[in-house]
Amino acid sequence: MFDPSEEWNISFAGCGFRSIYYVGALSCFLERVPQLVHGASKFGGASSGCLVAAALAVGVPIEQLCISILNLAKGARKHTLGVFHPTFRMLQTVRRSLLEMLPEDAHLRATGKLCVSLTRLADGGNVLVSTFDTREELIQVLMCSCFFPVYCGFIPPSYHGVHYVDGALSNNMPLFEHRNTITMAPFSGESDICPKEGTFNFFEVSYGNVSIQVNTGNVHRVCSSFLPPTLEKLAEICQNGYMDALRFIKERDLLSVKYSPRSVALGEGWTKPPRFEHGKELANAEKARLRAKLRRNARNRRQKDQISPNRTVTGILPASVGKVLCEACRYNPDTGSCWSPLTDLLPTKRIIYMLTLPLLLSILLGQRLWNEQTIDACSRSLQTHMDH
Repeated sequence: MFDPSEEWNISFAGCGFRSIYYVGALSCFLERVPQLVHGASKFGGASSGCLVAAALAVGVPIEQLCISILNLAKGARKHTLGVFHPTFRMLQTVRRSLLEMLPEDAHLRATGKLCVSLTRLADGGNVLVSTFDTREELIQVLMCSCFFPVYCGFIPPSYHGVHYVDGALSNNMPLFEHRNTITMAPFSGESDICPKEGTFNFFEVSYGNVSIQVNTGNVHRVCSSFLPPTLEKLAEICQNGYMDALRFIKERDLLSVKYSPRSVALGEGWTKPPRFEHGKELANAEKARLRAKLRRNARNRRQKDQISPNRTVTGILPASVGKVLCEACRYNPDTGSCWSPLTDLLPTKRIIYMLTLPLLLSILLGQRLWNEQTIDACSRSLQTHMDH
């Protein structure tokens, strides 16, 4: 159970393009209970989750993080083969984005505040990195954690002369072992903030410290993690993240909690989140809610006229994030590649999902066998050492 009277951390699971889910969840925190972000002791992450954690640690505005994720998805979708097109370089695109976002002193801000999960290529062991000597070293660590073999290339990046691959393969939820860590994942399971659904679950598995239910909904989520969905769908995922975070806040009654004062510097990039329904004069609360509702309804009507009736971009999201998503959908129509009309058909999606489910199960089984073999090898080595 989350206890705000003690130190707490926030950890983000790797999830590819679905990391925009975290933008929605964090925008809810910053709007409703900003102390949850500003007072966190550490931010941890693996794969795409470490990029979100890094943005928080160094003070990148949430709107800029949202733009970066949308640009990456647009860049992948404009090619015929998407992320597998020969001219699309996933890691190079992410690197350019980091060079634009991270301030010059990012390594100083991140040291002791950011925890990045890496998987050592040689033996599959997990390494957690929290100290960064230079800005370039910080970027190298983030690149190592994001490198998924074959999907991102065949030559893994290195850090201090050692090759590493995707941190999610060995520990997809760093800081999970700490009792007071708020865990986030865009897959339905047992994370603190995650989708909740009533669909039939075959069973539940633990993948890198992340509990994931094996159901049709999660198969779809895994597919869209590797294959970027439309901008409309990304906006919907962002909105779902907001709603799941709001449910977490309400279930734990965190709006009324008094937090311990902390001296936490998140950088000058943070903008003050708007405060709603927490004014000192209760007599004006109802008027404020009414005015906000009228403005929201008027804004929704304008957006409906501007970007078509089937867009579910805003509504509940804060104005700053909603504006980014609206502009992305309005001024950058997502035509996709020439294969998009075929791959977006429901029968085609179902075929892809049915093909992906055995792959997901094979990965989980392979990881479990790998871990068991590693444990057996260590046990034999220890026994041999004791015999001598």
